[in-house]
Amino acid sequence: MSKRKFLPFKRLIWIPVIIMGFICFCWIYPFLWMLSASFKSTLEIFQKGLNLIPAQISFENYLRAWDIGGFRAYFMKSVITTVCTILIVVLRCALTGYVLAKYSFPGKTFFLSLLIITFLIPLGTTIIPTVQLSQRLGLLNTRTGLIMAMSGGGAVASILLYKSYFEKLPGSLSEAALIDGAGFFTIFSRVMLPITGPVTATVTILTFMGSWNNFMLPLVFTFGVPSLRTLPVGMMAFQSANETDWSGMAAAGIMSLAPIVACFIALQKYFVSGIAGAVKG
Repeated sequence: MSKRKFLPFKRLIWIPVIIMGFICFCWIYPFLWMLSASFKSTLEIFQKGLNLIPAQISFENYLRAWDIGGFRAYFMKSVITTVCTILIVVLRCALTGYVLAKYSFPGKTFFLSLLIITFLIPLGTTIIPTVQLSQRLGLLNTRTGLIMAMSGGGAVASILLYKSYFEKLPGSLSEAALIDGAGFFTIFSRVMLPITGPVTATVTILTFMGSWNNFMLPLVFTFGVPSLRTLPVGMMAFQSANETDWSGMAAAGIMSLAPIVACFIALQKYFVSGIAGAVKG
């Protein structure tokens, strides 16, 4: 009798599962369609419409994008730019968060308020000052200038993550190193920074996604030097005044997304623990 009573309730459990499954499919469908389009010809893309199954799987689009489209060079330039940007952002944000968490100084509250206010500033408004400053310093149209511009943003979220994480670490760690004669940078680099692995992984993922997908800054900084273009800017090569190579662009898009997906899969465990460790009170 009790089993029959709860049977309708068990059937109702599948309703939210079906709804969520449908929502997830709608969310992931554009990516699946682009993956499917990367194996099709441009004619088949328009003939088949929303069909996800290509008539014949061909890697010609990937070979064309990699060799003829110049994505081999664009990929290496994106790797160099992104890795350098991540290193600078991680070091800068970790050092800032450590000072804000463990030291008191005049104007600390004002500085924190100023950091939070920058969340309200649109990123597009900072492009013109960044370009003007880079031009005066002679860094425009150079890889160094591009790396400095991409790593010189506020990165407020990353700073606050490090600050929150450092606040939860016991002060005895730095005090013991200080008694042993360690200086500020020695304590930071050898004691505090190595134990911030989860937050560092989180900041690495966030910085990687922002730097790898950045289009506006690389476009402006490489406008006069096409040889410095990164992947997002390089995708413009598949567009011309008369036609667009949609199948080649789809293959290029998949190659651009693959490193992001691989990075997130590899660091997702640390990403979740880093967010939880920084936010948990």
